[in-house]
Amino acid sequence: MSAEVARSYLYVPGNRPERFDKACAAGADAVIIDFEDAVPPAEKDAARAALSAWLSVDKAVLVRVNAASSEWFERDLAACDVPGVAGVVLPKAEIVDPRAIALCQRRNIALFPLIETAVGMAQAEAVAATPCVQRLMFGTIDFQFELGIDGDGDELLAFRSRLVLASKLAGIHSPVDGPCTSWEDPALLTEDSLRSRKLGFGGKLCIHPKQVATVNAAFSPSDAEVEWARKVLDAAQRSGGAAVAVDGRMIDRPVILKAEQIVALASRRVN
Repeated sequence: MSAEVARSYLYVPGNRPERFDKACAAGADAVIIDFEDAVPPAEKDAARAALSAWLSVDKAVLVRVNAASSEWFERDLAACDVPGVAGVVLPKAEIVDPRAIALCQRRNIALFPLIETAVGMAQAEAVAATPCVQRLMFGTIDFQFELGIDGDGDELLAFRSRLVLASKLAGIHSPVDGPCTSWEDPALLTEDSLRSRKLGFGGKLCIHPKQVATVNAAFSPSDAEVEWARKVLDAAQRSGGAAVAVDGRMIDRPVILKAEQIVALASRRVN
């Protein structure tokens, strides 16, 4: 997993170990080995065994465990209690189970609650403020189903904004948006990802390797943004603290801070 805050999180089914290395080579900032939705009940044990056989100290993946209320939760957590697992993704998060917190505190790894129920959304601020939580993730597909929402655009605007605000109030990284269900339509994925970024999200879940490059690009500064940021910083430096305008607009401290952030991100992102 990238040392920087991840833009792309690529799911790979836990019962498909032949795909693990391919997923890690797909260019995603983080890979999530999925024990939950992608794995049928009869194969849960096999998925944990496959992860155990594949992991090594030089690996750094996240694991989506089954829900805390499920019969598999404790065994899933035990499978995460090893080097190579960098974090735990918690589905159906409404509170964060103390057993998950204890594991992450002991191993100094991160928690990623998936907000995908009405109760989870109502408790988003409390979940975000829980120890070891690094980022919230929005399980848009399950959330739409539970609330009877038909649509992924404006229909979810209020809920997306709530997760962004909850994350800021808790002092954690910006949240991760749910996946686009298409991987054969780059234009749709780009539009979907750029909308998420404009709303304050910092990354996106991916369900296919073909989505990774598009998501990474959408959550990285564009050439035009970098050019603008450098122009702002150059003008601010030359002004010596005096009021100055760039492209007909006055520059103030928030604008300068945004420009500094863009340049810093551009210098760290190479893919």
